[in-house]
Amino acid sequence: MLMIISLLPSQVPPRAEEITIPADVTPEKVPTHIVDYSGEQPGSPSDLVPLCSPQANVVCMVYDVTDETSIDKVKPLSRCLFTFSKLSLIPRIPIILVGNKSDLQNGSSMETILPIMNQFSEIETCVECSAKNLKNISELFYYAQKAVLHPTAPLYDPEEKQLRPACTRALTRIFNMSDQDNNQILSDEELNYFQKSCFGNPLAPQALEDVKMVVWKNTTDGVQDNGLTLNGFLFLNTLFIQRGRHETTWTILRRFGYDDALELTDDYLCPLIRVPLGCSTELNHFGCQFLQRMFEKHDKDRDGALSPTELQSFFSVFPYVPWGPELYNTVCTTDKGLLSLHGFLCQWMLEAYLDVHRCLEHLGYLGYPIFSDQDSQIHAVTVTREKRIDLEKGQTHRNVFLCKVVGSQQAGKTAFLQAFLGKNLAAQSQSESKASSYSINTVQVNGQEKHLILHEVDVGVEFVKASDASCDVACLLYDVSDHKSFNYCASIYKQHYMDGQVPCLFVASKADLPESSPQHGLSPAEFCYKHRLPPPFYFTCSEQGPPNPAIYAKLAAAATFPHLTDIDMGHTPFWTRVALGATVAAILGVTLYKAMAKNK
Repeated sequence: MLMIISLLPSQVPPRAEEITIPADVTPEKVPTHIVDYSGEQPGSPSDLVPLCSPQANVVCMVYDVTDETSIDKVKPLSRCLFTFSKLSLIPRIPIILVGNKSDLQNGSSMETILPIMNQFSEIETCVECSAKNLKNISELFYYAQKAVLHPTAPLYDPEEKQLRPACTRALTRIFNMSDQDNNQILSDEELNYFQKSCFGNPLAPQALEDVKMVVWKNTTDGVQDNGLTLNGFLFLNTLFIQRGRHETTWTILRRFGYDDALELTDDYLCPLIRVPLGCSTELNHFGCQFLQRMFEKHDKDRDGALSPTELQSFFSVFPYVPWGPELYNTVCTTDKGLLSLHGFLCQWMLEAYLDVHRCLEHLGYLGYPIFSDQDSQIHAVTVTREKRIDLEKGQTHRNVFLCKVVGSQQAGKTAFLQAFLGKNLAAQSQSESKASSYSINTVQVNGQEKHLILHEVDVGVEFVKASDASCDVACLLYDVSDHKSFNYCASIYKQHYMDGQVPCLFVASKADLPESSPQHGLSPAEFCYKHRLPPPFYFTCSEQGPPNPAIYAKLAAAATFPHLTDIDMGHTPFWTRVALGATVAAILGVTLYKAMAKNK
């Protein structure tokens, strides 16, 4: 809403009727509601202030350019508005000074008005016009709308004649994101990509050179190696604002998700995504390709890994560091303990599966919509179909599976998770990183790569509800030398998994130790046979060299084909049975075809 305060002598009715200008006849395509108010009514200037808020979005203060007493009223009213906004009694309201009756004088009132404009930052601009011959009337409403849609105050400090800190931080982040080769300079190619992304069209070669020439003439370090530095980028935006083109800077900021308070909007960071019950979320190949580019951008030494310094650079566009020190015990690392590309992508897969909203937020910080030319980060994520349908059809298109590792204390769950990352006990004992309750890696299932997430369940936390036990496959891990450890797993199976559709595998850890015999009851092998489960898989990671990965492939296979029960089938590998079934089907198909051809 636009409020007009008239400081003109009362020669006409003090207030005009309220009117609304339709959106389709305004330059910015927004409706404008105009409320008139007369400054000639009794009372001090401060009496006008409550009338300006909270409804008004902008105030046009109209004075008579031929009347000094009218001009004199501008300053006290501006001071009242300024003071009230400083005290937070009213929101900050931009002011447009309007000098009317310009048709009655040859000169200008700007010399008198400029000191007032410099004193109060709320005053956006001054327009001299004539209501009689309609001179600059359309410009008046253009600047009024512009003051609301593209406010100067969040961007620029007129007293210090420089960008405000919040604006500098936002533009610095945008520069770092746009610097796609991470060399602290925007090349012509990067500038044109930035220009096209924000404004729809690249700059002509001559225009590009002109821009750099302006920066070079006005700064000492704005241009380097024929590219634009951060200081040059900040200077350009300062120049836009000083010349009244702050809508240019706002176009940039809003393209990168910023609101009027220079905060990233919820719509940008958290686009709405629907994940029905029974479905999961995965990072798809679009997301992986984007993240691989981001990884390569920050891998400055080209060693295929991100050092702590390079990882810090990667997160420089985030308001916080999202990954803690447990990262190095969650994913695979290089021989030097650095984050490899494989581990990097696995961590993102884990995040997308466990907390898709957080994943979308982080992709937003990296600028996925801008640099992938998409509407939002949702393009980088796939929502899988319901697990119920997978079970009905006997097949799944999922590529990420969750395995809960359940066992008593000291059964070896943590070692089992770390062994999934290729670390034997000796390597685990040397690790100084913080422990993690998750580990994620890739495994091959019938020739296809799948991501398997292992989640260590804390024995101190009971399964309060059925959903707590929910997963794609359960690993019931017990200490082979402690039969009580097996009894714990057996009770968990009976209580939470026996009547469900989650495939389960019993894993006998510490297989290098002597196996204990039950004093009473069934042995682990007898228990598994009774409940039509595969026999326990013996596992140890105390030997030299990387641990045997076979059990992880079995867990992933069980998650991939949950409709099949006895997945071990003696000593025959599971995927061999799948291949055998496919072969039999093919032979039957060929036989039927030949029979039909013969009948013809």
